[in-house]
Order: sequence, then C-alpha cells, then structure tokens
Amino acid sequence: MSFLARLVRSVIVGWFRRAGWTVSGTRPPDAKFVLMGAPHTSNWDFLVFVGTVEAFGIRPRFMGKNSLFRWPFAGLMRGLGGVPVDRSAPGDMVEQVVAQFAANDDFALIIAAEGTRDPTSRWRTGYYRIALAAGVPIVCAGPDYNHKIGILGPRIMPTGDYEADMAPAWAFFRTLIPRHPERVLFPDGHGMALPQAADGL
Repeated sequence: MSFLARLVRSVIVGWFRRAGWTVSGTRPPDAKFVLMGAPHTSNWDFLVFVGTVEAFGIRPRFMGKNSLFRWPFAGLMRGLGGVPVDRSAPGDMVEQVVAQFAANDDFALIIAAEGTRDPTSRWRTGYYRIALAAGVPIVCAGPDYNHKIGILGPRIMPTGDYEADMAPAWAFFRTLIPRHPERVLFPDGHGMALPQAADGL
C-alpha cells in the first residue's frame, strides 16, 4: 500500500472512531466473499463502510474502470483496494471479477447493490452473479446512523434461486437506518417507512 493510500485510510478510520461509530456482527470465516453494501443514500456511507471493514480486519477490494488506474492515481487506487475492469465490454465484467477471485488467496469485494444514492427499486444483481460464478458467499453490510453502528449481517451462499437466497438480505437491510431513509426503495417497490430521517454522523 502506498504512503498516500495508507494516509487516506488512516484519516477515514480516525474519523470513524472519533465520531463515535462502533461495529456489530461477525466477520465471515471465508477468505473470499462479496460484501453487499446497502442502503446507500449518502456520500458518508463510504467513510462508514471503510471504518467498519477496518474494525473487522477486512481489506476490501472494489471495482473501478481501468482509466482510473493510470498515472498519477494508479498507486492510490490499487493501494485502496481497487481492481481495474474494462467497462467497454460490460458483458464480460462478471468474468473479469471472477478471474480476480480465482487469482487471489483472499479477496473481499465490495459492491453497492443499488448502484446509486437516488431512490431506485432496480437494484443491481451483479454482486449475485459474481458470487454465484465464483462460488463464494455474499455478506450483507450496512450502516445504522441513528445508533452509529456499522453492521455485518447475514452470510448467504448463492444457489441460483435469487429470490429465495436474497430474502434474508432484504429482511436485514430493512432493519438498518440509513442517513436518508426517504431515498430507499427495495426491489419490491416499497420504502423503509421510518418515522424520521437519521442524522447521526
């Protein structure tokens, strides 16, 4: 990890601790898994997520378009866990990431399931297809802003039955309190129906 990457990580982790955030849940026993993060309603989610996985001793990886891995950002991107993918061939992205799982002894890949901070019921399914093809579990994770807790939730081993496999995930994510609950829509089209927006930072 480059000096700049270590500095960025230490600043984020320092903020996480000083702001009073804690973590809950159990780190999965697997060396390889997909971290499915949700609900994603704020830029603060990234900082909370970094602090959460650091507390569990997880070194996360994330996908980024290959143009971001050129000088002068290449060292920082790779140091922070970035994995370059060629988005010009979207049909091949799953294969590209599955190859990364096969090439590494431990690999924890973060994917924001919604793919946007705006309300959408069209959650992406790439995380599921990647986990299924790589033969690795999906670990649910998300923030509870009202209680300042970063939470690791259920571990799901995909079988190919998407609806049945993901039922525990939807149940878990509905228990969380994101920064902007009003922006959350689940794949069934329903929101979170919380009495008020969260304001904890």
